[in-house]
Order: sequence, then structure tokens, then C-alpha cells
Amino acid sequence: MTSIPSARRRPPRARACGAAFATVGALGSVALLAVLAGCGTPPASAGAPAKPLGPAPVIALPDTHQEADAMRVSTLDAQRVDRATGGVDALTLQQVGRLGYARWVDEQLHPKPFALPASVNERLAQMKIVREPLLARLREDAAVKKAADTVADDEQKKTAQQAYQKGLNTQADEAAQRWLLLAANSPNQVQERMVWFWVNHFSIAQNKANLRLFAGDYEATLRAHALGKFRDLLEASAMHPAMLRYLDNERNAAGQINENYARELMELHTLGVDAGYSQADVQEMARVLTGLGVRIDTGDAKVKPQLQAQYVHAGALEFNPNRHDQGTKLVLGQQVPSAGIAEVHLILDRLSRNPATARHVSAQMVQYFVADVPPPALVDRMARRWLATDGDIAEVMKTMLTSPEYDASLGKHFKDPWEYVVSATRLAYDGSVVVNPGPMLGALRQLSEPPFGHETPDGYSMAEAAWASPGQMTTRFDIARNLVGGNGNAGLFRVDGLAPPAPLPKARVESPAWLRTQAPRESEATRQALIETLQTHPGDWAWVAVVSPEFMRN
Repeated sequence: MTSIPSARRRPPRARACGAAFATVGALGSVALLAVLAGCGTPPASAGAPAKPLGPAPVIALPDTHQEADAMRVSTLDAQRVDRATGGVDALTLQQVGRLGYARWVDEQLHPKPFALPASVNERLAQMKIVREPLLARLREDAAVKKAADTVADDEQKKTAQQAYQKGLNTQADEAAQRWLLLAANSPNQVQERMVWFWVNHFSIAQNKANLRLFAGDYEATLRAHALGKFRDLLEASAMHPAMLRYLDNERNAAGQINENYARELMELHTLGVDAGYSQADVQEMARVLTGLGVRIDTGDAKVKPQLQAQYVHAGALEFNPNRHDQGTKLVLGQQVPSAGIAEVHLILDRLSRNPATARHVSAQMVQYFVADVPPPALVDRMARRWLATDGDIAEVMKTMLTSPEYDASLGKHFKDPWEYVVSATRLAYDGSVVVNPGPMLGALRQLSEPPFGHETPDGYSMAEAAWASPGQMTTRFDIARNLVGGNGNAGLFRVDGLAPPAPLPKARVESPAWLRTQAPRESEATRQALIETLQTHPGDWAWVAVVSPEFMRN
């Protein structure tokens, strides 16, 4: 457990944060808002061990919330789990209480199928991306676009094109909301964190072309491999039409080389920018990838008879040997014999098993879960485990989640917006079923980290500096009030066409999850503010808690 310095030992910035929280008992929101802008940056470490706080105040909970399994989880295990998940709730702690941390990690890294609540399934059934497969939606989209473009009257054409764009936006919103429904409600929380990591690692931007249609299928495809073998995950991304369209590989053909995907495949997805490959390697990689693209037509392309056996058309994926460079290539010092799409499979084998890939991706995982500057010893152990298990993501994750470096970092990791919004929702509503993640999606847009929203292929930064600015902290304050202030946001539990629960859930933080994860590391100022809020304005307890400096970290 990471202890928090007492108020008298905190540097000026931390004292200012504490002073703001001391006024919250009287709801001094203006003062709190003014100071929160500086609460994102942690106080500089003096090198000496922090002085532990005394015991947290006892908050009497109703007997119905005294969950024995949850309450017997140690603070250390609770905070380990809080970091590994999208935020703990009582159910998660009950699982840890029954299994112990080690067995819980094993079960999370090998997730079992689960049944979503009926209300969530009803919400999903309303979505077009669930009712209709990708290829059918792509063909419908092509027909609608063609019809809109051929309208002669200018005003009618404008109306038709706006309707077309609205259809794209609706399906993109459905993809983001389905993803957030799972993030909020799934018991397989480590998998949820890894889905976010991988979709960000293999990033696409939905605003390019018609990628808004592809987003949901792309996320679901990567989800299926999030804790499997990296080789399978890499192929799932490489063969998905969303990636091929986003990075222009559908334009990559013999004699008309486009290097975009080849470069990012090595620089971002596998080896890393410092792995020692050359521009010649990028060009040769692009030659390997020629002919791999997107086809939504019902029929196949016309292919030279001698190349017909190499042709692949599966769903919206096409490998067209007419467009493929049939010569021998030399990538990273190794020959790639001419073999059609088998060349792509061979190069993915080599990239996924390269030691540089093991180090690069392991370091990114550590930055996401442990520290902005990944501890080299931990990265080395994870990379060795990667190579020993042929890129088994679950085994590499287990090395990290059970490491001393992971434990030593607890309480120091700054939450990116996705983690902040999901963890605030899960903690404040503690087991209540979210059926409308619209308020969560709105919060992510306000915080500049919406799903599929990063325009460049490097994905969102996972480093604290990207998310701890004064503007970001001020926005978190507003978001917290909207999500959980005044006893909560009832919109999370209401969807048109579905009966809302009765009574509507209210935000509450005085729970086993709070007592096991946050209370032990509260500063004295935060603790006092929460006690006063509980006494004078109990409906505001939740939002005051989730804007505390401690909740910004896990």
C-alpha cells in the first residue's frame, strides 16, 4: 500500500489541494474548482518514506452492504485489483475475497463467458451494429451514398448527404456505447482494460472515409484476441478492413507502393521505432503487403488464371494477386519468397516473435499499467516470458500483475480519461447495471479521449503529462458533478423503450470498495472534507470523493 504524506509535510501544491478540499464541507465549489487545476501533478518526492496516516474513520454502513467477502480483502489486494480493472465494485471484491489475489488474476487472464444482465441485452438488441453484420451494413452504405450523390436538386442532395452522414455517426456511437456497456458491466475487468489497450495500440480514426461503420466490428475482433497469442491479435488487426482502409493499404499495389501501413506495422504495432530497421525494410515490407485490401462487392475480382489460386475474398477482406508484387523480398535481412498472401502470414510470424517486439509491446503495457517510465527489469522479465510462451499475452500480463514493481507503484499511476470515467461510474454506482453509457461517452468527448477519436495512428498517450493539465482537471470536476453529483445521473439507467429500474440507483461511495481502496490513502484534508460532506450534504459525497487528488490515481 502506498501511504500519503500528512498535511504538515506536503509541499505547497499538495497543501493547496488539501485546503480546497477542507472547504468542501461547506460546498466551497468555486474554491475547489480553482485549485483542482493544480492537483493533477503529484508532489515531488523527497526520497524519504512517507509517514503513514492513522486509521480511516469508521463509516457505519447499512447491514445490507456489509459484504463479508468484500470486507475481508486486504487493502493491498484491493488496490492491486483496482489498478488491474476499470475500477472495483463490491462484486469484484467479493470475487477476490473468495479466490485470493493469485487465483483471481488467473481467472481474469483466462476469462469465461458470462451472461450480461437482461436490460443490457435489450439495449444491445436495439443497435444496428448488433442486428446486422458488417458486410451487409457496408453494402447498404454504398447504396445509400450512391443514391445521395446522384440526387440532382441541390437542396435535396444536401438533405440526402446529411442523412447519410447521420447514419454513419449513429453506428459509430453504437460502437462506442456497446464498448462502454461492457466496460461498465462486465465481470471480466482485466480483459476490458486490455481491450482498451489493444484498440489504442492498433489505433484507427473513425472520421476517415466511412470507418465509422467499421469501428464496432474492429473492436469486437480485437476483443476476441485481447488475452490470447499476440500473433493472432496482430493478424486480426492486419487482416481487418478497418486497418487496411485507415492506413491506405488498399491503395498499395505493385508499381504503386504505399508505405503507410508497412511503416506503422513495424514502428508502432511491433518492433518499435528504435529497433534498427531501415527505410529499405519499410519499402520491402510494403511490397509484401501489396494486394491486401478491401472489397465489399458480392462478386470476386477478375484475376489472371495463373494467379487464381492465390485470390482471397473473405467478408470485406480481399487479397488480389493481380495487385501483388510477385518478386522475392528482403525484410530485416531475411528473404520472403514469392507466395501471395502466405508472404503476409510469414512476415507476421517473424514480427510477432522478434525480441524487439517483445520488448517494445511489453514496455507499452508497463507504461499503461505501472509507470510512465517503465522499470527496465520488469520489461526484461515480461519480454523473456513473451519469447518463452510464443507471445502469450495472459502469461506476460501475469508476470506484470504479480511483480514487486507493480505493487510498488500502487497509488501513483495517474488515470487517463477512460480509466477515470469508468472507475468513477463503477465505484459510485457499485453494482448497479448501466444501460445508457451516453453520459460516459459525453464525458470522454469532453476529456478529449473518445473511442476511435485519435486522428494519428500512434493512439492516445498513456503518460500522465497528456492528461494532468489544469484544463483537464477542471473538466474532470465538471464531469464528476454531472456523472455522480446530487445523488447521481439517472440517465445512466434510462433508455427509450426500456423500463427503468425502480428505484433509480443513486451514487454512493461509502462502500466496501471505497473503504478497501481509497479510504486507507486519503490525505487528512480529503478525509475531513468527506466527513463534513457526509454530515451536511450527503448527496454530494460521491462527486467530492471522485474529484479528490487520491482518486485521480490508483
